[in-house]
Amino acid sequence: MKVTLFVTCLTDTFYPRTGMAVVKVLDRLGCQVDFPQEQTCCGQPMFNNGFTEEARALARRMVQVFEDSEYVVTPSGSCAAMIRDYYVDLLKDDHAYAAGAKALAGKTYEFYEFLLKVMKVDLRQLGARWPGKVTYHYSCHLRGIGVTDEAVRLMKQIEGLDYVPLPKAEQCCGFGGTFAIKYPQISGSLVRDKVACIKETAAPYVVSNDAGCTMNISGSCHRDGVKVKFISLAEIIAEALGLLETA
Repeated sequence: MKVTLFVTCLTDTFYPRTGMAVVKVLDRLGCQVDFPQEQTCCGQPMFNNGFTEEARALARRMVQVFEDSEYVVTPSGSCAAMIRDYYVDLLKDDHAYAAGAKALAGKTYEFYEFLLKVMKVDLRQLGARWPGKVTYHYSCHLRGIGVTDEAVRLMKQIEGLDYVPLPKAEQCCGFGGTFAIKYPQISGSLVRDKVACIKETAAPYVVSNDAGCTMNISGSCHRDGVKVKFISLAEIIAEALGLLETA
């Protein structure tokens, strides 16, 4: 199976270990992974701020870059949502790209969605083991692409992992891209509430699979003196399979 990694801007810049973990896990599962260096931003920041033409130009580029990919996998629910929820409409009147946008939307998956829905993985059969207590932040964009409990199901396949549900799990962390800048009081209130919920779990690790959410919540945890470590599920799986040293 051929898989193309769409690493996303924030992951590439701030959390490259997550990208490495995705590649190592997919390789362990027998996938042939490639990485087109021509890939850029998916256009979500421009789209969310009303710069439709700029977003449309990047959508065209993405369609070109991933045209020959069998599957496109990304460690970001928000970027997957941008492609799947908006590309078709953005390019529906562009006869040169409309079909490509639809094709790209149909073959793009968030990482752990891909593991369960396409690969049908069972980490127990691979001997996955990771001793640690974790809670999980469920990012808003995952709902838009129909991802619900996939992360929890995967974590429950890992021996030794103690999963503690996060109170108010479906509540936004307050990031929302430029929402945090335009509405700082609301954003700040939301993230402080999220931090209080994390503290309530007493878990030393927080699994977060969207880099924007991770940056927002981890920053608030630091400011409030809540000492937890943020880690992506890709990193946990890679460590559990002995593909990455424990960070």
